[in-house]
Amino acid sequence: MARRFVLKSDPDRSAVKLTIDYKRALNPQQYEVVTAPPGAYLVIAGAGTGKTRTLVYRVAYLVETGVKPEQIVLLTFTRRAAREMITRAGALLDGRCERVQGGTFHSFCLNILRRNAPSIGFERNFSVLDASDAADVIDILRNARGYHRLDKRFPRKGVIQAILSKAANRRAPIEEILATGYPQFVRFAEELHVLERDFALFKRQHMLMDYDDLLHHTLTLLETNPEVKRTVGAACRQVLVDEYQDTNVTQADLVAAFASVHGNVMAVGDDAQSIYRFRGADHRNMFSFPELFPNAKVLKLEQNYRSTQPILTLANRIISRAIEKYDKQLFTEKSGGDLPAIVPAPDVQYESRFVSQMILSLREEGVPLDRIAVLFRSGFNSYDLEIELNRCNIPFVKYGGLKLSEAAHIKDLVAYLKVLDNPKDGIAWNRILQLLEGVGPKTAGDLVEWIRDASDQPFVLENRPFSRRYVESLQDLFNVLRSLYHGNLSLTEQIETLIAHYEPILKRKYYEDYPKRQQDLEHFVTVAEPFKDRSDFLASLALDPIELTTLGVDVLHEDEKPLVLSTIHSAKGLEFHTVFIIHALEGVIPSGYALDDPEAIDEELRLLYVAVTRAEERLYITYPVIQYRRSLGEYLTSPSRFIADIPAGILEPWTLVDEQADTPSGDLPDGDASGFAYLPF
Repeated sequence: MARRFVLKSDPDRSAVKLTIDYKRALNPQQYEVVTAPPGAYLVIAGAGTGKTRTLVYRVAYLVETGVKPEQIVLLTFTRRAAREMITRAGALLDGRCERVQGGTFHSFCLNILRRNAPSIGFERNFSVLDASDAADVIDILRNARGYHRLDKRFPRKGVIQAILSKAANRRAPIEEILATGYPQFVRFAEELHVLERDFALFKRQHMLMDYDDLLHHTLTLLETNPEVKRTVGAACRQVLVDEYQDTNVTQADLVAAFASVHGNVMAVGDDAQSIYRFRGADHRNMFSFPELFPNAKVLKLEQNYRSTQPILTLANRIISRAIEKYDKQLFTEKSGGDLPAIVPAPDVQYESRFVSQMILSLREEGVPLDRIAVLFRSGFNSYDLEIELNRCNIPFVKYGGLKLSEAAHIKDLVAYLKVLDNPKDGIAWNRILQLLEGVGPKTAGDLVEWIRDASDQPFVLENRPFSRRYVESLQDLFNVLRSLYHGNLSLTEQIETLIAHYEPILKRKYYEDYPKRQQDLEHFVTVAEPFKDRSDFLASLALDPIELTTLGVDVLHEDEKPLVLSTIHSAKGLEFHTVFIIHALEGVIPSGYALDDPEAIDEELRLLYVAVTRAEERLYITYPVIQYRRSLGEYLTSPSRFIADIPAGILEPWTLVDEQADTPSGDLPDGDASGFAYLPF
């Protein structure tokens, strides 16, 4: 009979001496989340309920109670968010928190694939295509098939890339994506299937992966290689996921795979803020979480620290109309607060005048312009307002512009770095070769084929009858690349060398505005400074695009921080003292494209909920009663169905009275003396 040895139990978590007083620092719901024992949890975190604070304390608590930081995985949708949380946890506890694995799904998957790529037929130094690069590949394949010469309008590269990406992320057939989003291209389903196969083959041949591949190939790796899955899962003792409502189906399956060994996962999100279906996000992941983790417990965060109760009451009323939802009631311990206002305006000009004059009035009350936001469904909804703001000399910034890494001249520079990192990257070669004078698409394609089939020694020109039109510039290009490939320069020195080579091309190609683009190149060097490794820098650019650019932005005189204009999608996660939601019309929010789709209508409802919950103290919802279209002339509008029947005790009706037309000068009702009086009905 075998001998028995009884192991002593580990000390109970409650016996661990904690340096942080969690119960005092957190409200009861937050405390329950932070101190939850091992297991699977779905945390429904309402808007403004301290989700980030709760995750930060959860990280600190896990480290304090004995979980090795290296075995905690914090998955977010931006690297910046992960870094911020880990830094805050470190400040709260100690430097151990800095060793937590934090990043985006894509970056975490990239690290797994770099270690295991040969298991799925890739080399470890494969290149990552961003969405624009992927579209360029598709364009080459589209033209090679002759689809650009069809007698019917065939979708362009960006649309094709979007269709294929949505089909992959939703795990839906191309036919379904076409029927629901691109009915004008339904007839081309067969051709798109061909391009889908061509695209997959091209990427394998050239050692390329796009964003979607990083997720799908990782999932395939884990599903087909049990040993790798056990190794990865064993390293993920605690999995924390932020913004779970924005995950797609593949990301949900990846979370299950990461947590497959220990079963400890905490997914934090808000089904009421799932507004990115167009990116492939699936809000149903919030409701299917208990299916992935049968013993999962649902916890809620409902105490709001941002908004007044009247704003929260409106938000609760709006989201109560959702077809599928987790029930929750946002509340605050703040007292007082004005009722949100619904303000119908005679037309868009009156709407713009009202918003501009209210902004000036708020500014005089001491509310800084940058603490005021005007939100709208689509970018063009603010055009008339922008004219009025300029007339009133109100500085503003509008969100949703071009990212630096999407600018053509930056993509040119990045292409040089890509061929240095992966000399087989045909797409990057195609881009930089066409920068040479005398080289067009066909010549570039021929040169790419020659480069791919040439000697294994990169950047060496073998004897070949190159055309006189470009041979000197081609030799110069290869000399620069060869010197960098075999040299020992730092990343910033490499980039500065490439900029020196590229500047004459920049001046020739962008002669109208090259000085502004030169400023972007200088900014690009600064962005690269923290990186030592070229591959890491390129991966960072692909996974977390740089958001600031000087291109198209005039040098501003010293002034106060500007008012914020933003689409609702771009404003998610932000908060402001005062929020104006303009053009709250049927056909705008909800969008006219959503009217026949119940799921889309639900997402439009969530979009309005997100807009409302950005406001801290004051909220104004406006719409024009009369609109004008060239095809229709003037016509009466209808307010959004989401607000049309909300009682006056929740959403206070206002009317606009034109000072000059309706009220004797010097005898204004309550309001502002700049042209309008603001009267509740």
